[in-house]
Amino acid sequence: MILYLMRHADAGIRRENPVLEAKRGLVKEGKEQCMVMGRLLNALHVQVDAIVSSPLKRCLQTAQFVGTELGCEAKVESKRALAPQGNFAEFQEMLAKYGDREGLLAVGHNPNMFQFLGRLITGNGGAAVRMRKGSVARVNLDRHPPLLQWLIDPRMASAIYAGLQKNPRQKTLRK
Repeated sequence: MILYLMRHADAGIRRENPVLEAKRGLVKEGKEQCMVMGRLLNALHVQVDAIVSSPLKRCLQTAQFVGTELGCEAKVESKRALAPQGNFAEFQEMLAKYGDREGLLAVGHNPNMFQFLGRLITGNGGAAVRMRKGSVARVNLDRHPPLLQWLIDPRMASAIYAGLQKNPRQKTLRK
């Protein structure tokens, strides 16, 4: 299975009240990050069979926006393993339940996302991988140990996507 680990997009300023924090949605910039990442993933021919997300609003919104851009018709499923209090054992159980899928998009929070990614690719969490808001990592789980194939953040995605919109071939003079 190919796993796409994504950190939720920009949701503005953190709130002290836990109830308000859980309901914090994406800001305008976060929605734009989702659209750019979704379009880039679509241009890279990313296909997912299922989308899972933390139950918090900002993750659900990120998953829905990116899923729409990918043309994925599967409903976004809320999973506690991806919530801020989720742990690696719960994350592994969740992955096992989706083991028959070819592609899975999982949207969550930091520090969980980079910790889960580090544990997946090293087995012991020895890797420190920074994931900015809206970043996506592609991990091939069919390899042992799982292989990090790429990690793209929204800044890089914007630059790549802008380049894809331009004519890729340079005009040359023919004599």
